[in-house]
Amino acid sequence: MVQTIVTLKKGEGRTLKAGGMWIYDNEIAAIAGGVEDGDIVEVRDFDGYCMGYGYINRKSRITVRILSRRKDTIIDEAFFLRRVRDAWEYRRQTMDTSSCRIIFGEADFLPGIVVDKFADVLVVESLALGIERWKETIVNGLKKVLAEDGIQIRGVYERSDAKVRLQEGMERVKGFLGEPFDTKVEIVENGVRYRVDVEDGQKTGFFLDQKYNRAAVGRLCKGKKVLDCFTHTGSFALNAGAFGAERVLGVDASELAVEQARENARLNHLEHVVDFMCADVFDLLPKLEQKGEQFDVVILDPPAFTKSRNSVKNATKGYREINLRGMKLVRDGGFLATCSCSHFMDPELFAKTIREAAAGAHRRLRQVEFRTQAPDHPILWAADQSYYLKFYLFQVCIER
Repeated sequence: MVQTIVTLKKGEGRTLKAGGMWIYDNEIAAIAGGVEDGDIVEVRDFDGYCMGYGYINRKSRITVRILSRRKDTIIDEAFFLRRVRDAWEYRRQTMDTSSCRIIFGEADFLPGIVVDKFADVLVVESLALGIERWKETIVNGLKKVLAEDGIQIRGVYERSDAKVRLQEGMERVKGFLGEPFDTKVEIVENGVRYRVDVEDGQKTGFFLDQKYNRAAVGRLCKGKKVLDCFTHTGSFALNAGAFGAERVLGVDASELAVEQARENARLNHLEHVVDFMCADVFDLLPKLEQKGEQFDVVILDPPAFTKSRNSVKNATKGYREINLRGMKLVRDGGFLATCSCSHFMDPELFAKTIREAAAGAHRRLRQVEFRTQAPDHPILWAADQSYYLKFYLFQVCIER
């Protein structure tokens, strides 16, 4: 039973009232009742009106993360099983679930936890103290719900090694949740096979959010010469090859990622079409331009250049530079795929930056389409942090 009451200051909680799920430390007037960080608390407005229930952590600027707004809610195992079941049912209705993100934190009303499904393996990322206490309950609930659909999970791996845990007063951890298993997992996406390293790969091992964006680019690549920048383990490059590209070059600064990309190319019998090199994209693009290289399709899928508002200005310069260089490498009438996965690079600023890059490169852009993250990474309106991926596909035209 919830006994601790968190009362908001008068005039605060505007984000919460608009549909958000976070309460910051400077919005709180009082905390009444004994409480430990990680406990469930009731949140009330200044006038005593019940705003919902969430878990508290006074070590974090985000002091309360809301789990439910209903006054009659009981936060127990049955509550989390309902949340898990709702998350899986949503994915079943909206997309291919062979490999997908099953739980996406706030967007699934389970703030602070991410769970990815790679074939028959789950990878869990717990990012907040309150949800850490319910991690085992959530994982067991997922196993149960998936088993009802005939999906047997053979192993669970934890990748709670993000720096953000330190802000919650938690250690960074990774390892098996249950019995050990082979952490090199083979998945199939858009008909392309990948070997995912859930133990040592970036984040949870593979970026599932670009699934349908990769297919959108691939359809333009038949018979084309393609450059895939920041290729990571080769996903865009391999989609291009699978869709019939004549030649593909994938570039990444990580030797480990490039080796994994080459392994994935061999897995798909594309090693004679898709080649990879280890290089810094910012150094390579001007060199390719100086050599007079031209491509039919250029793909720019960089890591987040900014993870805070304080570094947005420098990030903007980075996005402007790679887009300008990328556009100059596209043949007249060719295509540019460009994206940003930083929440802090908002859609308006990203569009403005691309426009400036086009002006600097003396190119005209004809927009083919604008896309965001795949449906397994749903965007919850009012929870701004759930909207992060912006993806443009342009035809690039030289001034005419």
